[in-house]
Amino acid sequence: QVQLVESGGGLVQAGGSLRLSCAASGRTVSGYAMGWFRQSPGKEREFVATINWSGATTNTADSVKGRFTISRDNRKNTMYLQMNNLKAEDTAVYYCAGRRSSSYSSSLNDYAYWGQGTQVTVSS
Repeated sequence: QVQLVESGGGLVQAGGSLRLSCAASGRTVSGYAMGWFRQSPGKEREFVATINWSGATTNTADSVKGRFTISRDNRKNTMYLQMNNLKAEDTAVYYCAGRRSSSYSSSLNDYAYWGQGTQVTVSS
């Protein structure tokens, strides 16, 4: 079984930056694709970014393209989300997820493992 724990969330002013981390335990996730999703109050959980097992290929949502970068370090069993030029509309709980496949996916239904989430609040 895989456990995922997010960290790095917090309060930041618009235009600022944060780096989220997702640490995996229980087993190695080096063969699994991973992803980031977010959920704002009253809204459905939405795709943010995803990365394949090696980190060679990624995909990001249009709403964050050019501002957010997903990466991973399989030696540390950890995934990251670098968020720059944050906007008020980025405020949400951010979740990391892992899927039992090496290929990335933007569909939350493809993910078997989920973290508890970390709050990101951007003040305008």
